[in-house]
Amino acid sequence: MKKLIQLLFLLLAIQSCQYFDKKVPDENVLLQQELKKINWNEVDEFPSVLQCDTIKDVEIKKQCFFDYLTQTIQERIGIDTLRILYPEMDTIEVKVTINPDATLQFEPQFPKDSVAYDKVKIDSILTARLSDFPKVEPAIKRGIKVKTQFILPVIIKVEK
Repeated sequence: MKKLIQLLFLLLAIQSCQYFDKKVPDENVLLQQELKKINWNEVDEFPSVLQCDTIKDVEIKKQCFFDYLTQTIQERIGIDTLRILYPEMDTIEVKVTINPDATLQFEPQFPKDSVAYDKVKIDSILTARLSDFPKVEPAIKRGIKVKTQFILPVIIKVEK
């Protein structure tokens, strides 16, 4: 009889337990909540090159990367015909895209009203000069390599 009362008491306790009454949240709702928490405009780790990998400070490493990228682009396109073709052009803005597979794309950016430059020719010069660009590690967001884009002002003509 004692065992029967204990069994009955256990069944009543289980039936009235709140753990069975709770609803499990929908996975889509949980996914949407998690996606809202993520800041999609920032990465956890900026792209990097071998020369900057040993730097531990995040801001210094970021600056090292941008300095390296700008200097390398300047060196490669500074020796080309851009100076001869467009002597009035001293700076060009280059849109740099770093894909998750570590491939790079360079695209010159011009003012909307600019008709003075042959955009196709400048683009082909950039593509030719930057085709064998040193390896760049892509940015990382939540442990996953992601695509990043930024615009770099590149000085073509240095005033002496």
